Amino acid sequence: MKFKKRLTIVVLIVAAMSSSAMAKNKKVTLMLDWFVNPNHAPIVIAQLRGYFKAQGLDVDIQQPEDPSIPAKLVAEGKVDLAVSYQPSLIMDVAAGLPLIRTATLIATPLNALMVLDNNHIKGLTDLKGKKIGISVVGSEQATLGAMLMSHNVQLTDVEIVNVGMNLASSLASHEVDAIWGGFRNFEATHLALEGIQTKSFFPEEHGVPVYDELILIANAKSYDKDVIIAFNSALEQATNYIVNHQDESWKEFVTYSRDTLNNELNKRAWNDTLTRFALRPAASDMQRYNHYAQFMVAHNIIDAAPDLQGYMPILLH
Repeated sequence: MKFKKRLTIVVLIVAAMSSSAMAKNKKVTLMLDWFVNPNHAPIVIAQLRGYFKAQGLDVDIQQPEDPSIPAKLVAEGKVDLAVSYQPSLIMDVAAGLPLIRTATLIATPLNALMVLDNNHIKGLTDLKGKKIGISVVGSEQATLGAMLMSHNVQLTDVEIVNVGMNLASSLASHEVDAIWGGFRNFEATHLALEGIQTKSFFPEEHGVPVYDELILIANAKSYDKDVIIAFNSALEQATNYIVNHQDESWKEFVTYSRDTLNNELNKRAWNDTLTRFALRPAASDMQRYNHYAQFMVAHNIIDAAPDLQGYMPILLH
């Protein structure tokens, strides 16, 4: 009888441990802003090295068919987390979408206004009457409009063309005269490898405040605080591993998708991105976000700055 009681106790303990393990293995859906590339290295490394698993998370990394939909899917509760942009987040929150910032992935601007380096467009004033290709409709007002205005060119003076994910090819083929949304660590290198030289105009040098390029967002009404804290811990661990082991982490990174990642373009982009990762993803600069929001108000991009604590909960940083 004693043996049966002991066996029952052992079974209950094992069952409890198994149940606890299953409870910790929380399913999380994460949608990227673009196809997988070196900008997403901390996410990919956290996945490959098991840092998410160690935090009790089962992260499903998804790529968008349309780069404009991740924030909408988060707002609709269809994905848990998404990679987005600080300017887009402020605009979305001001428009009433229930979103919060949960972490920073890339802490410096990457976006640039790119043109072919053929002396046809020597400055931003030369863009008047020209076509500018973009990938995400709406966000161009936040920075592109301000850049042009700093040189007395109105956004209405140019033709905006939505080229989706074909930024580099649309510029190379002369479909457009410039592109906005191309990253200085990626699209410029992509074109250079094809023998096409470009010139870039950086927003922070043309009237736009410095901002976080890539951030992570969640639904303001349904986010799981514990999941976000665990996710950010794994992200920070992965970022530090990348910084400390740059060559080794590159070799691991490309195993995620050798056919698409293991090439010269991504290798160069990897090296250009290493210094831009946020070493403390959960940390936030409230003044930076407030400054940028006020900048958007001043340029009539939004009517009023949204409440900072409303989309940057203190409990998350």
